[in-house]
Amino acid sequence: MSAQGRLPAYFIPHGGGPCFFMDPPPGGPGTWDHMADFLRSLPGDLTEAPRAILMITGHWETAGLSVTSGAHPGLIFDYYGFPDSTYELTYPAKGDPVLAGRVADLLEEAGFPTELDAERGFDHGMFIPLKVAFPDAAIPVVELSVRKDLDPAAHIAIGQALAPLRDENVLILASGMSYHNLRGFFANDRRVEAISEGFDDWLVKAVAQPQAARDAALIGWESAPYARVCHPREEHLIPLMVAAGAAGSDTATHAYSDVVLGKKLSGFRFG
Repeated sequence: MSAQGRLPAYFIPHGGGPCFFMDPPPGGPGTWDHMADFLRSLPGDLTEAPRAILMITGHWETAGLSVTSGAHPGLIFDYYGFPDSTYELTYPAKGDPVLAGRVADLLEEAGFPTELDAERGFDHGMFIPLKVAFPDAAIPVVELSVRKDLDPAAHIAIGQALAPLRDENVLILASGMSYHNLRGFFANDRRVEAISEGFDDWLVKAVAQPQAARDAALIGWESAPYARVCHPREEHLIPLMVAAGAAGSDTATHAYSDVVLGKKLSGFRFG
């Protein structure tokens, strides 16, 4: 593909558990509507359908890196306490063993040892947002873990290693949440709302910068206002680093902005 045909990379929110496939919270009938609308808009935002999707999810952590390599991965229902119907959801997307090998090769060449995992299924950080965005499950998907050390610089470098896939008609989707403090999510406290806005404002400005400044800001994300309040543990933010790395010199668009349960959330398109 030419540079003009290069697919973008995204950092997308995946919501709370199976939120799009159950009744909304009491008193909040439209809680997840805008997020669902954003996810549904993804196919129309592309100039052509991707041949495959590479998903980086904050719900799979490994010591090194691992990539799903099975031809027909099952689903992992890694959420708890939800209605029985949400454990009967299906998403029969195929895997792509050839793409998995390509991902591993790119990462190995960049100095990141990577294991092929033919047994691993798709966690809800993958199948919940994709069931909204690509409901026919016709596009093969490969899922990549994040490293347990959650090193932001390393994950930017991981994204840089994966950037060639964007020219190979592979859609890179980094699945997480720009705010992820579960206790804070359910706190009816205006101070918590203001805290989420402070961090989100910083994040939007940081991601909008040119590549060098953007990378430096994301590597130093812990110095952002309220960083550790919004992310007591950063596994849901780290996928953003991979998307930013894959972006290279491409600039970011603030593709999604919403307030969910009083907390400010964002998503980004690179390229």
